[in-house]
Amino acid sequence: MQHIHIGLIREEKLPHDNRAAFTPLQCQWILQHYPQVRITVQPSPHRCFTDSEYTEAGIPLSEDLSHCQILMGIKEVPKDKLMPGKTYLFFSHTKKEQPHNQAMLQHIIDHNITLVDYECLVHEDGQRILGFGFFAGVVGAHNGLLAYGKRTGLFNYRPVHTCHDLQDLIKHYFGIKLPPLKIVATGSGRVAAGILEVMGMLGIKYIPPEEFLINSYAYPVYTQLKAGELYLRRKDKTYSRDDFHTQPEAYECRFLPYVTASDILMNGIYWEEGIAPLFTWNDLAKDNFRIQVIADITDDTNGSIPCNLGDSTIEEPVYGVDRISRERTAPYQPGSVDMMCVSNLPNELPRDASQYFGDQLMKYVFEDLLQEHSEVIANATIVKDGELTERFRYLEGYVQG
Repeated sequence: MQHIHIGLIREEKLPHDNRAAFTPLQCQWILQHYPQVRITVQPSPHRCFTDSEYTEAGIPLSEDLSHCQILMGIKEVPKDKLMPGKTYLFFSHTKKEQPHNQAMLQHIIDHNITLVDYECLVHEDGQRILGFGFFAGVVGAHNGLLAYGKRTGLFNYRPVHTCHDLQDLIKHYFGIKLPPLKIVATGSGRVAAGILEVMGMLGIKYIPPEEFLINSYAYPVYTQLKAGELYLRRKDKTYSRDDFHTQPEAYECRFLPYVTASDILMNGIYWEEGIAPLFTWNDLAKDNFRIQVIADITDDTNGSIPCNLGDSTIEEPVYGVDRISRERTAPYQPGSVDMMCVSNLPNELPRDASQYFGDQLMKYVFEDLLQEHSEVIANATIVKDGELTERFRYLEGYVQG
């Protein structure tokens, strides 16, 4: 039997990510069900699962992974850590021609490496197979509430990254009574599902958008705005998903009434250039702008939220923005709106996020990975043996810089 050797690489990009493609128990399950597979784990002091958790599950550790054909990580791999001739799977952040990863992609081509990008793995209908959006939504919603509690002094939440896992976080919710507050959540994908999970765990009541706008409540409530409720064609006030993504500039944003009716905005809507922002700087400066905390979970600097002035960190997740001067300030100041713009939110629940990610990998990708040829893998392969594939030929100019 021909063995397939898989290596779980150590995350080397700074700041260190602590997630893993497979948990120790998932590795154990794979070895039991696929006798032709061997897995080796590169030791790491940062991974959320300790080296000993892998060895106790019967998974060998080795600094040297040169015997592995397939190497799996999470974040981009620094170019000096890439091994020539290997097949790598990770989030490369190159398909939108991100400038900071251009040299890495050039190195991959120069060293006959094959790159399969997790982000490009899709089901037949085009839906992405893998992503950490659900846990970004969970952590982002929690952080938004934490910031509101700090700003108002009405309740106190602990940071998610101080919890061992999601179960530990849920226990922390017991008995903390929230004041009457109104939350507006945007989006309908994985991020929104994570936001709604927290709303459910906390017993925050859903209110339809039209009622939310005009009523007050004696308990915490939220509403959800999907793309078709947020964006309508200027001409005929209709919404078509395909048309919206083809010509977003033909659509206007209908969010403005919610700035006067909400205390917290949890933003989980997809954004790209050309899509109208939810509100403008001028709206932010008006007296009737009620929102005090914005958890910008999709986190596009100067994107759907104009006052997103750049990323915050897990350790310091919140900064203020002065509504008049438009400058970044310390958090929780009068005359400011508080922004939560952490780009690596799932890292605060790394054990749960890794388990969820590995589970999707095992169900929808793993068997394809072991096949001689797979359409799913081929479509997500940006570079094959040192050459850009047909689908990603448009990156040629980007690579050559």
